Amino acid sequence: MPRSMKLHASDNVAVLIEACAAGDEVQGITATQRIPRGHKMALAAVPEGEEIVKYGQIIGFASRPIAPGEWVHEHNVGLHDFTRDYQFSEGRRLTNRAPASELRTFRGYRRPNGKWGTRNYIAVLTSVNCSATAARHIAGEVERSGVLKNYPNIDGIISLVHGTGCAIDHQGQDYELLKRTQWGYATNPNVGGVLMVGLGCEGFQIPRWKEAYGIEESTTFRTLVIQESGGTRKTVEKGVQAIIDMLPAVNDVKREDAPASELMLALQCGGSDGYSGITANPALGVAVDLLVAQGGTAILSETPEIYGAEHLLTRRAETPEIGQKLVERIRWWEGYTARNNMRMDNNPSPGNKAGGLTTILEKSLGAAAKGGSTNLMGVFEYAEAVTQRGLVFMDTPGYDPVSATGQVAGGANILCFTTGRGSAFGCKPTPSIKLSTNNFLYEQMRDDIDINCGDILDGVSHEEKGRQIFEEIIRVASGARTRSEELGYGDSEFVPWQVGATM
Repeated sequence: MPRSMKLHASDNVAVLIEACAAGDEVQGITATQRIPRGHKMALAAVPEGEEIVKYGQIIGFASRPIAPGEWVHEHNVGLHDFTRDYQFSEGRRLTNRAPASELRTFRGYRRPNGKWGTRNYIAVLTSVNCSATAARHIAGEVERSGVLKNYPNIDGIISLVHGTGCAIDHQGQDYELLKRTQWGYATNPNVGGVLMVGLGCEGFQIPRWKEAYGIEESTTFRTLVIQESGGTRKTVEKGVQAIIDMLPAVNDVKREDAPASELMLALQCGGSDGYSGITANPALGVAVDLLVAQGGTAILSETPEIYGAEHLLTRRAETPEIGQKLVERIRWWEGYTARNNMRMDNNPSPGNKAGGLTTILEKSLGAAAKGGSTNLMGVFEYAEAVTQRGLVFMDTPGYDPVSATGQVAGGANILCFTTGRGSAFGCKPTPSIKLSTNNFLYEQMRDDIDINCGDILDGVSHEEKGRQIFEEIIRVASGARTRSEELGYGDSEFVPWQVGATM
């Protein structure tokens, strides 16, 4: 018999751990056709219009009658609105705190503002796309010069370029999002020095940005404007010199013991499959609970990918107001997608569907498992500084680079990324730990994956795997390099969110 799982007593589908053929017995039911691994088989007759239930939750509705043993997927499942009971804060509980004897530390960099970094980069930021090439040349020339070998406490120079900064509403939301994102990266504890490069005539003016945050030039913060510096070549020369000048100050740090409570963990999942909500995501949720017990912070995000599972989070909201704020963001997204001729159920992507995910509700229920079981302590807007400890939510798109950019701007100094399809991702200046949801992916892409969670299907418990993930978080926070760092990912994954019109 092919292996399968029924995840909740009320489910009317089973998940195939291994592909089955017509005639195979699955959960006591005879399969009527071949069903791929990670996909679902009906355990009972489902009349047209009736609910498809997985995780004990509604994931869709039969678009035609479904017979026992039939493959359940997009060809016979649809989606329509239905009422959800948010039960604001009714499920909140006291958060477990680790006793003093079990408090953990990591080896981090203490910053003057009291924050702790897990890496020590110099970031070359850009105010506009027009200065992106100059920024890349500056970072590249410093890296190629070999001078960094004399500064062992510096992890590298990163050029964080983007495609906006002009042709936007200078008083509007896009400007505010970019302003907040740039400031969040400049002050992320994994950044020890900053050079901001602009063109001069763009909408995102560097002087206005500096004034908004009271920024002054210093040993570790410099700005350059191409039109004022004599053009591209001279800007690159001045930029290289500016970074060389700040190297001694940025290097003048050393790793020290820091409490694990100073870790701010970004949670991401991309390229999901039918195993994501069964293996890697709930295991990561266990690691989140362990981190919160230490007094640390975890940021759950990707609002379109908790759509349909938000009622599980509102029940855990520390206050009804926090739960209401989450629902307000869901309503904003419903309006946003409607204005742009899209639908909230536009996700899952083709790759997600090939991996066994049928509807956004199914994907969301699995994605929300990354948040563990502790109370939801706050809801933050995109790239807003996260000021609350514990499990929090940040409103971001589901697109991984945009979402992670907001989390890092919010202060995340480490990140965990689950994948069932093999997403290629890194996130400088914040190290990204990659978790595979199945054994096949781990064997196929070992150079990209840090931890395999597929062995949960072979009997490893979520608790054991969650502890392994937590230990890896501590190890990487202390300086151990991730697979994505070894592969050089991270420079191109800085993608600020653009929500408005480009003029």
